[in-house]
Amino acid sequence: QKRHGTAMTETLPTTPSFDLTGRRALVTGASSGIGLACAAALAQAGADVTLAARSAERLDATAQAFREAGLTATTLAMDVADIAAMQAAIAKAGPFDILVNSAGLAIHSPATDTVETDFDAVSDLNFKGAYFLTTAVARGLIAADKPGSLINVTSQMGHVGGIDRAVYCGTKHAVEGFTKAVAIEWAPHGIRVNTVCPTFIRTPLTEATFADPDRIRWIEEKIKLGRVGEVTDIMGPVLYLASDAASLMTGTHMLIDGGWTAG
Repeated sequence: QKRHGTAMTETLPTTPSFDLTGRRALVTGASSGIGLACAAALAQAGADVTLAARSAERLDATAQAFREAGLTATTLAMDVADIAAMQAAIAKAGPFDILVNSAGLAIHSPATDTVETDFDAVSDLNFKGAYFLTTAVARGLIAADKPGSLINVTSQMGHVGGIDRAVYCGTKHAVEGFTKAVAIEWAPHGIRVNTVCPTFIRTPLTEATFADPDRIRWIEEKIKLGRVGEVTDIMGPVLYLASDAASLMTGTHMLIDGGWTAG
């Protein structure tokens, strides 16, 4: 407080910065959809973004769009589910101050119809890949004695169940679980680990779902705000978690679900 005569004035706090200038970010699944939007959000906030996905050709086109927009972006072609190759790529390209893992896979069927190959494909990317990607980035930060913000994109289905989604739900619940564990483990290093949990988001991968009137009706009944999500709905929460504005947030999640899980 400051005293002026007999009056007292408060010194107002300053909002923490959302500026990411000087920070290196790795975004997987970055060539389309949610991953692309997250990468754009971080780059627009000043981060030097590395775009990662399996297709080098799509990554090059995405990086060119970033450069044309005056943003800094490089590419890293890799498969998150190829653990040894992914770890080697991260060790060579890192350390990264920020991770957004948006690589994921969904193969839906009734639980009694699940085949082992589908189970393995989904869990190898969504759970095993996410686990070893997160630990690979953390290993680089710890070795460099740097803090960081690691963000896994899970789903509202990491908090509720869904018909025909037993495997998918299982993998997303698993990521929510290990996020809490590593957040505790790496907190002494200043490394924060959180998740963002979207509802149904309109992307090229969800076009078939949104083409089904019955499915759209069911989704909109569940989403209390009455609309499906857009990729722009994910950008603000990811930027927040990546920035100093979220410096006390770790081991938790942000539901971006229009009230689905509240109901």
